[in-house]
Amino acid sequence: MYAEFGDIDRTAASGGVDLELNRSLQALAVAIRVRAVPWIRDVVPALCGIALHFDPFHPELPESVLEVCRELLEECFKSASKFEDSGRTVEVPVCYDPFFALDMEEVAAATRISAQNIQKVHTSTKHWVLMVGFSPGQPYIGGLDPKLSVPRRATPRTRMPMGAVAIANAQTAVYPYETPGGWSIIGRTPLTVFDPARDPPSLFAPGDRVRFVAISRDEFEKLL
Repeated sequence: MYAEFGDIDRTAASGGVDLELNRSLQALAVAIRVRAVPWIRDVVPALCGIALHFDPFHPELPESVLEVCRELLEECFKSASKFEDSGRTVEVPVCYDPFFALDMEEVAAATRISAQNIQKVHTSTKHWVLMVGFSPGQPYIGGLDPKLSVPRRATPRTRMPMGAVAIANAQTAVYPYETPGGWSIIGRTPLTVFDPARDPPSLFAPGDRVRFVAISRDEFEKLL
């Protein structure tokens, strides 16, 4: 079972996400995890909210669980600021070659930026993981330069290639495996984004900083 808290009405011009709120949520999630409350199974920060998953059969579960959760949140808010920017830095090699960048020409036409400069802009910007969701291991990554902002595709693909690096509005997504999607593909990474046999299974975690690094097709093949 879970209790969810947040403010979904707070938005920002960049993709409808309040980036400061998201940053605070990431820090709050860490502060809660540090408490190691025995009946809380997981702490899941999202774009504008946070979910606490708890064990309904745990012997220490309080009777008024929602009230206790609210008190826990209030207490953790006091120490959350020291956990800001505590995430890792994940380096993601991306091949922006036309063979992989299926929508690069459309993005170039829409933004009036050449494919080469789109690559430069995308790799020179600071990015960070806002949340992981939609499908296991898929990151929603903020920090996309406004110059590259394009809307979701009018007709989504039934299958996005595994490792596809795609953009929409103010975010970048990296697809962990073939799945439907409506974002514009500008490249692909050879990294295994999600592996259930790995610990942890997801390459990305909320709050991680992300650095995209351009690689050639030959380098892509070598990294597979």
